[in-house]
Amino acid sequence: MHITWGTKLMIVFVVFAGSMSYMVYQCFNTPVNLVSDEYYKDEIAYQQVIDGTKNANSLSSHIKLLQNNNDIVIQLPAEMRNVPVTGSVLFYNAANSGNDRKFQLQPGNNAQQVIAQGKIIPGSYIVKTDWWANKVHYHNEQSLTVL
Repeated sequence: MHITWGTKLMIVFVVFAGSMSYMVYQCFNTPVNLVSDEYYKDEIAYQQVIDGTKNANSLSSHIKLLQNNNDIVIQLPAEMRNVPVTGSVLFYNAANSGNDRKFQLQPGNNAQQVIAQGKIIPGSYIVKTDWWANKVHYHNEQSLTVL
């Protein structure tokens, strides 16, 4: 059987169009997890993160993240003891934004806050802590693997 050049051209075109259609279908069905839903707004406010990190680095120690069987303990530096502190703690999971968890930072007089480990899905996180004490902003980021 002899296939003409027109038939060969048509076969190549159909295969090309089919593969392009498949790739477009795959692109629309691939989930896209951005670092933040409000990326541009967060980028403009990044100077506050830089200043907060500088302030946190000037303290006597960094935040300590401790894990025991049931809880995750956030220990703020000693300067934060007996000082009113407000802020937030974000457990950011780069692999799956659905695992992200945000908590209000409300440590006791010992500058310590306990979070039940059951509230956080096991995995690797970047723990982003933002807090205010004595009208000064502080920011800290640390890696943590929740077991």
